[in-house]
Amino acid sequence: MSGSFSALVLAGQREGSIDPLAEAVGLKFKSLAPVAGRPMVVHVLEALAASERVGRIVVSINAGSEIEQVPEIAALMASGRLVVVDASKNLVDSVLTALDRLTFPVLITTSDNVLLSTASIEEIEARAGDADVAVAMARREAVLAAHPDGQRKFYRCACGEYSNCNAYWIGSVRALAPAELFRSGGQFVKHPMRVVNAFGLAGVIEIVRFRYGLTRLDDSFRRLSRRFGLAMRPVIMSDGATAIDVDHERSRKVAEEVIAARRERGAAQKAA
Repeated sequence: MSGSFSALVLAGQREGSIDPLAEAVGLKFKSLAPVAGRPMVVHVLEALAASERVGRIVVSINAGSEIEQVPEIAALMASGRLVVVDASKNLVDSVLTALDRLTFPVLITTSDNVLLSTASIEEIEARAGDADVAVAMARREAVLAAHPDGQRKFYRCACGEYSNCNAYWIGSVRALAPAELFRSGGQFVKHPMRVVNAFGLAGVIEIVRFRYGLTRLDDSFRRLSRRFGLAMRPVIMSDGATAIDVDHERSRKVAEEVIAARRERGAAQKAA
């Protein structure tokens, strides 16, 4: 299969949980809730499929989702481009199981990342370079330029404020080793020693620096690279909309407004 890298879309949810967006439209799964008239996961998959740089795509979702019945998804599966796998009970196992179907490097994102564009996908690849791990981030100014209500919380660093874009570049299988540290289930606030066990004392100090804006973003990633023995770097996105995901009704409306604006610009460019 052609393409320079693979893609994994995480679309699962905790067993027994009820997502308000899905419940409001009589669905069981948030990933199938409509955004601008289409299941949110379709926006992500079509952006990935539109890139010649992307090879195989895997969607990880709970068994029984019936995602295969969505026409756009059925078409991608029929073409051999897309594979759907059952999510596991925890995030780490879901990721590792899905990655068994893919070749590295892999771009991992989420089904609610509906504003992830094909251009942004290719920008992540270009800027990740030879990194073992790259994390897509957007500056506060870029996010608010995309929509003034796009995000309300940002990570504050000495060099500015940033938002995570829910897009992660995994350059090689060796980058998966730290994932084992999170099998304890996280809950680092309730179990502080898990932070020390996972990141080491130097890592904890780095987290504190980052939390209180006492370090530059690049410096944090360099120190974490040394901690894990991996080449880790942030990728600062040109399009701040990449950091706007759909978590609730407010962010769904924001995403739909951005999608409408993009369509208007596209129509105007074609008419010009």
